[in-house]
Amino acid sequence: MKKAVRIIGLIAAGSLLASCGLFGDEEEELEPMELVDIDQVLKVKKIWSSKVGDKSEFLRVALRPASDGSRIYAASYDGNVTAYDPESGSQVWRTELDIELTAGPGVGEGYLVVVAKDGFAVLLNTSTGEEVWRADVAGESLAKPLIKGNSVIIQTIDNRLQALSLFDGDSRWSIVQTSPALTMRGSSSPVIIGNTVIAGFDSGRLVAADVDTGTISWESLLSPPKGRSDLDRLSDIDGAMAVVGQDLYASGYQGRLAAIASESGQILWNREISSYEGVAADWTSLYTVRDNGEIVALGRQNGNESWRDASLLRREPTLPIPFGTTVVVGDLEGYLHFFNTIDGEAVARARLGSEAITADPLVMANRLYVQSDSGQLAAYVLVDDRPKRSAADDAEDES
Repeated sequence: MKKAVRIIGLIAAGSLLASCGLFGDEEEELEPMELVDIDQVLKVKKIWSSKVGDKSEFLRVALRPASDGSRIYAASYDGNVTAYDPESGSQVWRTELDIELTAGPGVGEGYLVVVAKDGFAVLLNTSTGEEVWRADVAGESLAKPLIKGNSVIIQTIDNRLQALSLFDGDSRWSIVQTSPALTMRGSSSPVIIGNTVIAGFDSGRLVAADVDTGTISWESLLSPPKGRSDLDRLSDIDGAMAVVGQDLYASGYQGRLAAIASESGQILWNREISSYEGVAADWTSLYTVRDNGEIVALGRQNGNESWRDASLLRREPTLPIPFGTTVVVGDLEGYLHFFNTIDGEAVARARLGSEAITADPLVMANRLYVQSDSGQLAAYVLVDDRPKRSAADDAEDES
């Protein structure tokens, strides 16, 4: 199960613990819920697919496709970084770094950054794929890096947020938070609002800092630890955060999902929802997946629940990503599931392959880009094949 796999990376007193001993030998492993037939209201059409690289054998790599609006960029665990034409899927360039990658790509300012398993970042030119520099980040990263202005922002799993110079990779500033005795293996990807970078940490705390100087403007405790044991007190913020306007939305493990004012860190509202995957948003709604795989939609303004779906329990769905009139998730068997944003009805399903999809899908314009753990990247569109009603049909219904 995903929960057990992730807790293989628990860190206690500086030592790596195996997950099996944490839960006891008597806990029964429940099987993923079997899929049932659905009414395929929408048709999922694959436009193109490409092999980015080899299968990832490393837990929780943060290799999700990225876009700068003109190209799609993808990276593989075995060190391939590729730029694609988003319409045709044709390869623009490919760079073979011959290193194991765990995070990226992050794109901005005409450059692309990825992070290696061995703890260093690599900057490439997005026009040519040419390597610009490599820089030590002194730790493993499982969070998507960011590029803003002259800064490359990287968060490592040792609770360090740092900025490197875009020009030469030299350190600009660093923020280190204290790690709890026990933490999940992972870290959320920082977000940038204006000139402020906001990051979540294993302590359940959010920190906002100036992109250029690293000066902290506020800190806010999203998920206060609860319980007596270190396991009960896990409150990591390891999932994606969402931004709409000046509002930030974040969730913590065994904690809360909350709306936060990005200018001050004030919590506007919160709900008791534990999620490792985080939260996604459109203009009206928030979408998250509980630890058991239940998908939940909430009103963005007040956090009231709109709908929930329990058809993917224990199937390890990714974060629900808004795509047209649907939200889409991938699962542990390579399926894509599409749900109506209004009522949560399952409206389409497709399969990329037999390998799991653990990276959140990417939406660019009217297309969906999905990368599986096998290193396969595919582009999809949704087609409504339902017969169109004519004016005569409407008139007949009214008579």
